Amino acid sequence: MIELTQELGRVARSDAKVLITGESGVGKELVANSIHRLSGRAHRTMSAVNCAGLSETLLESELFGHVKGSFTGAYRDKQGKLEVADGGTIFLDEIGEMTLRMQGVLLRFMETGELQKVGTDRVTTRVNVRVIAATNRNLRDLISQGHFREDLFYRLNVIHLTVPPLRERQQDIPSLIDHFLAVFTSGNGCAVKGISPEAVRLMAAYAWPGNVRELRNAIERVVVTSRNEIIQPEQLPMEVQIHRNVSRRPRRERRRTVADDLMKRLVEDRESFWTAVYPLYMRRELTRNDVRDLVRKGLEEARGNYKMVARIFNMEPRDYKRFLNFLRKHDCQVPFKEYRRYGDDGPTDKQESDGAPDTWQPLAVRSR
Repeated sequence: MIELTQELGRVARSDAKVLITGESGVGKELVANSIHRLSGRAHRTMSAVNCAGLSETLLESELFGHVKGSFTGAYRDKQGKLEVADGGTIFLDEIGEMTLRMQGVLLRFMETGELQKVGTDRVTTRVNVRVIAATNRNLRDLISQGHFREDLFYRLNVIHLTVPPLRERQQDIPSLIDHFLAVFTSGNGCAVKGISPEAVRLMAAYAWPGNVRELRNAIERVVVTSRNEIIQPEQLPMEVQIHRNVSRRPRRERRRTVADDLMKRLVEDRESFWTAVYPLYMRRELTRNDVRDLVRKGLEEARGNYKMVARIFNMEPRDYKRFLNFLRKHDCQVPFKEYRRYGDDGPTDKQESDGAPDTWQPLAVRSR
């Protein structure tokens, strides 16, 4: 994080385009705000647009503006965020969710600086805007799948900054706890005045799959609901409390991963894959690699048998094909052969005909 902070100062001095990557909730927008604040454009507007939160038509209108009558609901002319940010910065969050057509429109703008509002057939103006984009997805994977334009990627990827997940910078957690406590306890008359060392230790040991956003929400929830001046471990979210009886491991040992925590919920807490894992992945709080790691752990337990993995993950028998289809669709499949032990029976013909991931091995190997 120190290196990242130092890099921001150097990046801010130029007008080069910036691509910020990192998992959901790590603070990519904060990084973009810092670049703008430290730059020579700080006195001008920084406009932010969530590319995943708008349909294609609305996104085009949000970026480029529209003229009255160009579509249903366009009752007046409207400036787009790019025009508003002239001389400043535009922040395109979740750029990986942009449609291919909109990617082409954006690429055209980045090459010429020309704005053509929705509903017009001519260029209305030119603007000088610095573009900062962010995504929690692997754009190179999207390019190989035909979902992201390679020319746009190279146009955006002039400077690439990666924000590490919170589990890889656990030493930051106590400082973040102090910061959020100060934010949520100032001037609201709440009872909370501090947090116990044991509660801090538990929070520092937790993997935080939702990263800084999840930590912030956890602190806010405890501050609002607590009746004690000092936050105690039993007041923390249940997923954090499971670390209470887990001693801190020596640094040389393997750190606990997101897949470890998910496996515990599935095996010990008897939660289903569809309630404990699927929703988090669809909300992008888990990455594809997190799901692959979990599947690997399941295959280790099941000795390479995917039907047994489905049972370990507390699925109904009828959900087996749904599980395989989910893995195939989201490229989370893992080949089972390396997990089979000498003397084990191989997968059945029915398992292979159902799409058992032996046939997925080349793709899975390439994706490692």
